[in-house]
Amino acid sequence: MTDSSESIDRLRAIAADSPWFMRALRAARTCLPPALPWCIGAGAVRNLVWDALHGQAQPSALADIDLAFFDPRDLGPARDAALQAELVRHAPELPWELTNQAGVHLWFEACFGHAVEPLDSLEAAIASWPEYATAVGLRLEVDDSLTVIAPLGLDDLFGMVVRRNPRRVSPATYRQRVAQKNYPGRWPRVRIVPPTD
Repeated sequence: MTDSSESIDRLRAIAADSPWFMRALRAARTCLPPALPWCIGAGAVRNLVWDALHGQAQPSALADIDLAFFDPRDLGPARDAALQAELVRHAPELPWELTNQAGVHLWFEACFGHAVEPLDSLEAAIASWPEYATAVGLRLEVDDSLTVIAPLGLDDLFGMVVRRNPRRVSPATYRQRVAQKNYPGRWPRVRIVPPTD
């Protein structure tokens, strides 16, 4: 799915105008190996954009900053723990949640009750995230340009639509997420699309 350059530029502008989001991107770029595919995405991007679209001066509460990367060569927890510790040391005020997307299939069933196939790229991982609006990531490149990764597009993000991504999330899990997230209470203009069973 492709997005207009206008939507991509708009997302880049919102990100560049956010001190906390740019701090997170700079910390990630500093702490992760340069050749590693990575992005900050999911709820961090959703909150960033929906706060901006609602004109909120202060960032809304964020449980964590999802920093996703892809490295099938090292799926061990020790390296992930070391990277997480480096992020916390570099930006301790940010609620980091670091995940090697290449290893999700190793623990997903224990957490969510059903097995998933191994992923083959960071883009494939993002395309499996729970809602279309959260299947978006941004990376800060060495030249300070912002790369947008949005395999399912940006329409739901900018349209403020919550819609289930059927690639991995069951209707029951989606309903539970919608109830927990309290989208209308946080962003009144958000529209929730009921799941189709």
